[in-house]
Amino acid sequence: MTIGGHLKEFHGLPAFGFPGVDDPVPDPSSLPSPESVAWRVAVDSYDAQEQWEEAFARFLAAVDTTRVRALIVGAWSDVYENAPDEVVGALVAARDRLPALRALFVGDIVMEEAEISWITQGDMAPLLGAFPDLEEFGVRGGNQLVVPVFRHERLRRLRVETGGMPAEAVRSIAASDLPALVDLDLWLGTSEYGGDADVADLEPFFAGTRLPSLKRLALRNSEIQDAICAALASAPVVARLEELDVSMGVLTDDGATALLTGQPLTHLRKLDLHHNYLSEALRTRLLETLEPAGVEVDTDRDDAEDDEDGDGEVWRFVAVGE
Repeated sequence: MTIGGHLKEFHGLPAFGFPGVDDPVPDPSSLPSPESVAWRVAVDSYDAQEQWEEAFARFLAAVDTTRVRALIVGAWSDVYENAPDEVVGALVAARDRLPALRALFVGDIVMEEAEISWITQGDMAPLLGAFPDLEEFGVRGGNQLVVPVFRHERLRRLRVETGGMPAEAVRSIAASDLPALVDLDLWLGTSEYGGDADVADLEPFFAGTRLPSLKRLALRNSEIQDAICAALASAPVVARLEELDVSMGVLTDDGATALLTGQPLTHLRKLDLHHNYLSEALRTRLLETLEPAGVEVDTDRDDAEDDEDGDGEVWRFVAVGE
């Protein structure tokens, strides 16, 4: 599976694409009210007629950005080889013009623009430092991604979508001090695309000591999903979660059995395991064990299918890789 569509909503707001350079210069009165949408600013990823920072300058001129609550960074020029340094610089330079900004997503890029593992990312430290009032931050693409060890007092949701998340970025997030974080969502990906974190790197998330407010933990899209579930079976953080998400990865009966035979899960509001390689017997066992307790359980296989080569070797894949 690849990412085929742009974000439709962000931070509880519908996404709205700011007109491109070829569109008529917008009449400000024809645009949505600044606080009512998540504004998406993007240029063509191939043969762009303007640079992203030029499109952003048009946005700043056309919209009362003092009222903008959510901003989505779409494609920048040649995303497959250029890091978004100029994008980050433009955003940091405009921080005083965005006093109401509470949500920022960097890299709302779909497969026609660049596959997720071909997006060249960069250092997110300047953004996290420039916007201390952010409540939600997301980024897509793991190639050259840098997420620092950081402290953020108000961040409530952090989402990192990759086909392969660098172990250093995982460790940095795990070492960060995020007292208000309610929702952590990491797409760990595969080693083929740079996802080299192991279970030991995730241990601080399992302990939960730096995440005192966490209610939803998503460690997903991973080729080591079984090992993650085995660790979660006794992880202290699980007891205070409302939602646990181990979907989109190579989850088999071994990992799901570890969850079921570990600490109780009946306090959860939702357990998400969609895109999995579970047997029907194990799927039934999960539903019969947890649904009577009021847990919403998603065991849909989606498009997860064993792929057997000519030598009889079985291959299994995460939901979003290349």
